[in-house]
Order: sequence, then C-alpha cells, then structure tokens
Amino acid sequence: MTLFHLVRHGETDWNRARRIQGRTDIPLNDLGRSQAESAGRYLRGVPVDRVVASSLSRAAETGAIIAAALGLPAPELRDDLVEREYGEAEGLTIEQVEARYPDGQDVPGRELPERVVERVAAALAELAVAHPDESIVVATHGAVIRSMITAVSPEDAPERGVPIRNGSVHGFRLVDGVLGLTGIDVDLDGGHDADGGADERELRQDVVTGA
Repeated sequence: MTLFHLVRHGETDWNRARRIQGRTDIPLNDLGRSQAESAGRYLRGVPVDRVVASSLSRAAETGAIIAAALGLPAPELRDDLVEREYGEAEGLTIEQVEARYPDGQDVPGRELPERVVERVAAALAELAVAHPDESIVVATHGAVIRSMITAVSPEDAPERGVPIRNGSVHGFRLVDGVLGLTGIDVDLDGGHDADGGADERELRQDVVTGA
C-alpha cells in the first residue's frame, strides 16, 4: 500500500484576483508561502517518506517548503502532475470566463477532466511501483485534486464553485492498483477531516493504471 497526501499549492496573486492559471507559471505570494508552511507543520504528524511536486513553480515551491519542514530532500518535480490546461481561459477572471463562454461552452484548448485523471493516476501508479509501501506528499493543483476526488468518489467531490483551498491536504491510498480516498481537506489545526471523514471509495483499475 502506498499513501499519498495531495496538497494544493499555496496562494498566488492570480488566485487572489480569481484569475485562471492553468499551465501559466505564477509564483507563490507571501500568504501562499505561509500556507505551505502550515501544511508542512501539519504533515510533521504524519509519517512521510518523500515529497514530489508539479514542475510549475507555485507547486514546486510549496513542495520545497513542505520538504524542508519535514527534514526531507527537495521534491522530485514531475510534468505529469501539473495543473489542468485551460487554453484560452488562462489569465481571465472567473467572471470573464463565464461571460465569454456561457452555459458550459467548451473553452478552446482546455484539457478534459478525464485526461487530467488519466495522467495523474498514471503518475501515482508509477510512484507506487517505484516506492512501494511509502507515504508520499504530492504538491499539486486545485483542478488536479478536484478531478481525482471526483473520479474516486463523486459523492464527496466539492460542489461547483466551492474551491479546493490553497494549502489543503487530501488523502489517497493505492492498494493492488486500486486508488482509494481516505480524507478530504484535513483541518491543519486539529488534524481531522473538515467534513468528518470520507469513506474509502475505489477507482477502477483501468483508470488508475492509465490504460
């Protein structure tokens, strides 16, 4: 069994302005660094063997701050853990996106959620093979975490418009190629799930392996 703690990166100025970032490489702001430090303090109470991170700088720095807090080496950076690509919506505010592409219209260049799940699940499966029975922190992005929760346990997925909080931690485990959800949005002060805990759900084997 491999445990994964998916952490959303800390805040950026574009997060604060409600701009869509996607693959645009926006750095953390001071609050974002503080949020990453809070996540690191929480994770000191959890056995962790290594930290990996998206190669985008906001996640890479979040992972580096957490690794330093845990006394672990700098994170391995992976391109397959980057944020969902939003195409022509990147740089726009949420209100601008809704005005330009109303009623759920397709945004040119936007990555399908199913593709996000495929590449991230494959990355987690690869990490589990390389590091069996370890506990791994994954510093990544809001749409990545939302997509994975939705794939594993749709009933526990945040409603549309409810964000994945910057610096929040979400638990998964991979057993015999099957990904399960173990916790959503843990309380960094009390160490408990904000919603009281999620029952473990399973993701189909073919999705987990990226087949």
